Amino acid sequence: MYAAHKAAGGMTSIYRQIGIGSQWIFNQVLQDQLGLSSNQAMWSYTVKGTGGKKRTLSLDGRIDLADVKNRQSRTRIADWMKDVAQEIGLPKTTLAKIKGVVFETRQGYKSKDSKRQNADIANASKSYAHLYIPVILLFSTQIDGDVAQRYRENLWLLLTGTIDGTPTESAYTFCHQVIGYDLADFFRRYSPRIKTEIETVLRALLTP
Repeated sequence: MYAAHKAAGGMTSIYRQIGIGSQWIFNQVLQDQLGLSSNQAMWSYTVKGTGGKKRTLSLDGRIDLADVKNRQSRTRIADWMKDVAQEIGLPKTTLAKIKGVVFETRQGYKSKDSKRQNADIANASKSYAHLYIPVILLFSTQIDGDVAQRYRENLWLLLTGTIDGTPTESAYTFCHQVIGYDLADFFRRYSPRIKTEIETVLRALLTP
């Protein structure tokens, strides 16, 4: 019973750490492929909380067109943003003011946590207020259909972890065709090492 209890919490932590690791990899890809600094590849904003205290909230990645110095990369991203606007129904007048995109990355979205959804919708509002299109990028295909629909209704672009699909549908097609890095191939190459590390931790957790 002790081993089962310990393993249950530990497995949840492993799942979370896979998501965090994937987030770091994606952010580094933005920096390496687009010539962004760590500050340029991140985005945060400040809100007033209870009692007037300020809180800083951050998303996992950012592409500001003005920061992308390579002309071909900048043109490729700008063209993709036009496709995104059409995909989510963003008016042309709004797109004309948009200066880039911000990303919230997840390993997957297995729950229907309304608190998390409300926070994401608030992030979307702040993103548009700062002239960025918000994008949820999933490294897997794990997301409930109702949750996905709610995000789309609130003008999030949703990129899921499919190998096939367009750059406005698939996270890996987007990374390959728009960013210029084959992220799917990265995970294929490192899969044995990642699995070995996870199995080592799981064996330790399951040992009474």
